[in-house]
Amino acid sequence: MADSSPDPRINFGVPGAARIWNYWMGGKDYYAVDKQAGDAGLELYDMRAMARECRQASIRIVRFLAGEAGIRQFLDIGAGLPAMQNTHEIAQSIAPECRVVYVDNDPVVLAHARALLTNTTPEGVTAYIEADCHDPDLIVSDARNVLNFNEPIAVMFMGVLGHARSFEAARSIVARVMDAVAPGSYLATNEANDTNEDFTTLCANYEQTGAVPYVPYPVEEIRRRFDGLEMVEPGLVPVTDWRPEVPEIGSPTPMREVHVGVARKP
Repeated sequence: MADSSPDPRINFGVPGAARIWNYWMGGKDYYAVDKQAGDAGLELYDMRAMARECRQASIRIVRFLAGEAGIRQFLDIGAGLPAMQNTHEIAQSIAPECRVVYVDNDPVVLAHARALLTNTTPEGVTAYIEADCHDPDLIVSDARNVLNFNEPIAVMFMGVLGHARSFEAARSIVARVMDAVAPGSYLATNEANDTNEDFTTLCANYEQTGAVPYVPYPVEEIRRRFDGLEMVEPGLVPVTDWRPEVPEIGSPTPMREVHVGVARKP
């Protein structure tokens, strides 16, 4: 379990999304309040399965972007706590020169990122920005110190936009970042939706803890953030359906509570 931190911004009485997610993923970087909230969530919905499927989809997406799409720059907004096969590790294993910028505003996430996320190749670059997703102009400004915005960039919002203040705020955040990147850039997102009553109840209960709320989106609202972009096949689909790898036995259980999409800026 995570050690105590002197950072005054950490409220040990309020659960944190990244730390709860780490608990569901089987990690050790969380506090007692995070485990309590995580266990309460598991009584309503199998969040461990959701966390696992979202992580696997993120890995497949980065492989596609660095491999088939030829992207060499990544802006991972709302990166969360380090896990196995992080964005820079996957991208740099495919193309050693990849440059990756992680963005988060959780001091625990940033402390772990600086300690654990380092380049895997001499040619690559891995950097971190402390910023809130509600300040896309700051994110773009700081990212320009590492990334070349005249060349394509993969912009990743993986499970973070449900924390936006409103659907309109989420669309604005995406639009402002995508306006800043060059043609040929990509947008990749995964986001939980409102199709499962147990999951929406989980989110409502989570808000009552005093933590930053997570609001499940209607699927059509998730789709709107791709307006003006060219969707990559198979389009906006459940997380288990986005280019799944062929399993050795059987097939993955469909998970329609999370939708994933990747699109190219023309």
